[in-house]
Amino acid sequence: MVYAGGLIVAITPSPDNPFFKSEAVGAEAKAKELGYEALLLVHDDDANKQSELFDTAIARGAKAIILDNAGADASIAPIERAKKAGIPTFLIDREINKTDVAIAQIVSNNYQGAKLGGEEFVKLMGEKGNFVELVGKESDTNAGIRSQGYHDVIDQYPDLKMVARQSANWSQTEAYEKMESIIQANPDIQGVICGNDTMAMGAMAALKAAGKGDVIVVGFDGSNDVRDSILAGDIKATVLQPAYRIAEMAVEQADKYLKTGSTGLPEKQLMDCVLINSENASKLETFALK
Repeated sequence: MVYAGGLIVAITPSPDNPFFKSEAVGAEAKAKELGYEALLLVHDDDANKQSELFDTAIARGAKAIILDNAGADASIAPIERAKKAGIPTFLIDREINKTDVAIAQIVSNNYQGAKLGGEEFVKLMGEKGNFVELVGKESDTNAGIRSQGYHDVIDQYPDLKMVARQSANWSQTEAYEKMESIIQANPDIQGVICGNDTMAMGAMAALKAAGKGDVIVVGFDGSNDVRDSILAGDIKATVLQPAYRIAEMAVEQADKYLKTGSTGLPEKQLMDCVLINSENASKLETFALK
């Protein structure tokens, strides 16, 4: 089959995380719908691997690159390399620390979303109690922004006391292990707020294994796993990032840019997040509200 539009390459972190898989699926579906061939590549959050994948995209004569990047600084050079080769890059989910290199940086409003999550957490906790924070990968800008959003809300309540804060690197396994040790050191905890849903799932599993399934857990992302956990009465809330839609938008903007030389939009674009709890969880499907 000949794709009139040429090749669009989407480079994301590992699709083992359903959030990143939904980005890849959204980008691929929209690219094909608009008449392009799609190539999906995975950098596994490894900046060197990402750099090699850019070389692959350039060698393959890609028309555009859709990227959820492997580091806010490390990603600048390969994007500049692609730009020199006449290939525009459209960033999704994570920003880089430079403007005018990529054509678009379309990201969830992580700060706004974290404040929503923080407000719900405070309400669920009844404004008091000991809590734990599990933070994402330290090199990821979003990890810091979400933590800041949580604390800008939670720190206003003096009766909410953080007894532990650790990075579990966005990983479910690591969150389980970290939570096990935290529970041993701090058996009296009432809540856990997590930088993403995979860590929330790990934390919940560890709490249940320790007989503490009634501890309040809040996540961030809006995954189907956490939706099911909320509906089962375990995890209490999460914050939806519209990953699938953001990936579609990046491809739509790439298409417009390739055809007209402009997206007609600013480079930096923020998409608002949505609080998900027991009231609307049933409407959530693959990082989108039905």
